[in-house]
Parts: sequence; structure tokens; C-alpha cells
Amino acid sequence: MKFGLVDSIIELTRGERIVAVKAVSLAEEYLADHFPTFPVLPGVLMLEALTETAAWLVRDALDFTPSVVLLRQAKNVTYKSFVKPGNLLRMEVTCRHLEKDASEFSGVGFCRDEEVVKARFSLTHFSVKEGSGGVESPVDQRLVADARAKFAILYGPAAERQNLVSR
Repeated sequence: MKFGLVDSIIELTRGERIVAVKAVSLAEEYLADHFPTFPVLPGVLMLEALTETAAWLVRDALDFTPSVVLLRQAKNVTYKSFVKPGNLLRMEVTCRHLEKDASEFSGVGFCRDEEVVKARFSLTHFSVKEGSGGVESPVDQRLVADARAKFAILYGPAAERQNLVSR
């Protein structure tokens, strides 16, 4: 199963800060098992939502040159409350350090104005290269094109972003 945990990017300061949201719906398959009588967004997916949010900041800041952005390390992760179906999880992520192949962030997830998750984490990013010459591969080109297209949807017109937040 492939799914994204960022539904919309509502604020972006290139290379510095990003705010995104995830609308949690009862229709999401993983909620059937976590927990059957008390469905909540699993904590690991809250961390993944922060990670995905930071990955969009990296892609934008580095003009989509890394085709792959992965979590390298998570520290000081704290969970303070549950996120239930019908809730909107707002992820606020601040870049602490950004280089070509690695980055560090601090992130906080909110449900309404209540902090539900907080973490410091680092990402690693790279491109898929072919052969010893380091030529960009067709896979890399497709990953970058797909990421650009998805970013255009997630970070749509300002009016659409404001409508999502004001609901």
C-alpha cells in the first residue's frame, strides 16, 4: 500500500519552515487495525507525517535535485495525545540545517491547538545514478517528475490553502 500523509502544504518559507496538514479519515485502511474499537492515527505515522513534511521542504529548497529523501534518525520523539478520524493534524517543521545530502529538523504536530507529537530528526537525500559515470537514471527522472507534479497539487493556490485551514 502506498499513501501520503501530507494532504496540503499551507505555508512554506524556502529552506527554513513548512506547515502542512493531514486530514485523518475513518476510510484509511490502517485504522481498522489500530485500534478496532478506538481508531487513532498510529504514532509512527505521526512521525512519518512530520518526515514527509520536511521532505517537501528539502525538495523545494534543493530544486528537486534529490529524488530520494529518507528518514535517517529520529530523536526525542514525544507523543502527547491521540489523533482520531475527523481530526486535522497540522505539522509545523523548522529546518535546523540543510546540505545537499543531509538535513536536520525539529517538528511539532498539532490537533486543533493541542500539541500531539514532537520530534527532532534528520533526513538523508540523494539521486539515483546509473553506472560509474553518475548519470541520472530514467528512474531518477521519473521520481523527480512525480515529486514535482505532487508538489504542485499539495502547494496549490493560496486561496485553496487558506480554505483548508479555516475549516
